Amino acid sequence: MTIKKVTLLLIALTSFNTLSFATETHAQQSGSAIVSAYELQHSSTIFAEKRRYMVSLPERYSMNKRSYPSLFVIDADFQFQHVSAVVKNLARMGKIPPMIVVGIANQGGDDYLKTTTWPDNKDDAFGHASKLQAYLSQELLPLIDQQYRTNSQKALAGYSLGGLFTLYSMMQEDTPFNAFLAMSPSAWFDEYSLASKLTPLLTANKLTAPVFISLANEEDMGVDKVIEAFETSAAKSLNWQYKHYPNENHFTTALPAIYDGLQFLAPNYAIDGTDMLALGDYKQVFAHFKAQKKQWAGFQFEWLHSYQFNKYLFWSKQIDQVDEILVELAAEFPESLTLVTIHLASGFNKKKNFPKALQLLQQVKKQGESFPGWHKQMSVYYSGTEQAELAAKHQALALELAKKYHFESWEVWELM
Repeated sequence: MTIKKVTLLLIALTSFNTLSFATETHAQQSGSAIVSAYELQHSSTIFAEKRRYMVSLPERYSMNKRSYPSLFVIDADFQFQHVSAVVKNLARMGKIPPMIVVGIANQGGDDYLKTTTWPDNKDDAFGHASKLQAYLSQELLPLIDQQYRTNSQKALAGYSLGGLFTLYSMMQEDTPFNAFLAMSPSAWFDEYSLASKLTPLLTANKLTAPVFISLANEEDMGVDKVIEAFETSAAKSLNWQYKHYPNENHFTTALPAIYDGLQFLAPNYAIDGTDMLALGDYKQVFAHFKAQKKQWAGFQFEWLHSYQFNKYLFWSKQIDQVDEILVELAAEFPESLTLVTIHLASGFNKKKNFPKALQLLQQVKKQGESFPGWHKQMSVYYSGTEQAELAAKHQALALELAKKYHFESWEVWELM
């Protein structure tokens, strides 16, 4: 029996045992599954076969009509789960904008090797990077744009050979991506030729998208030559960053590198109430947020920014200017007005200033009625003014909408 057949047999036996264990374990479970993403497939003309992909949507995706930046991840069977989890956590904590994460799956190790590399005359195991690039440009990205509310900001992330392909895609004139995260890219491929391919493009200022490159404690990857090319040939205007992880190896570096790479795309996005106090009055805070709009994915108030802004206004004793502040917010950040107003109403409810809370909630009633949080604050208002029946009605509506919008469990409990 050949080594290949033995390997296939071991894989089959392992899969069977894993499936049996999973079935037995599942039979012992009586709880509900926590679903964070989906695996799908479609027919590819370019590959002449069905190809798989994974999708993770931002929290609150179902309750709005906004369009989101997207992050496409190479080698999704290995990388998608931790990347999508990091994106969701960083967005929840206000450190990056919410993103749609799309996993680009491979059809096994041979396919991964073939599709992430350009041709090598010495070995036909390589060589289909141009096919994967065409597949992404002509089939997968248009499919994702059709199925989901994406905007024009599309980042590509890859690790190891996926990192090599990420930089390959960046070098293509018609690449559909406009940000690149290459973690421990396999720049050793093709006798370390990547640096020499990058240099003329950098010199001619043909690479303009933000790019993050990382390396763990590993030798002979060729990344040093790539970084040298950026240091000597990149225009000063190019937004790029290199980060070394001396305490990580090639396998452990993927998680910290994607964590840092994502924040590279959104520097200074996270800010809490004490940070706002240091900036000054609300006009300085708005100036800070307006500057964030120039970043790769732009800026709008997410739940945590709104929560912290509410605290900041009360702490800084600017709350008597709230009407003026909301007028300016409506002009500068119209898409954020309803969410910020609901959080401010929450602050007034906590201070038992129920008339002001009601005034604010009524100002955004048309849009607010589709927000679970709006109904929650209406419930608090009615409870505080001893109108128990109306309080119960709005509390029920808040939970009903949360279920409709597939709110995460933490958000549901926030409404309790």
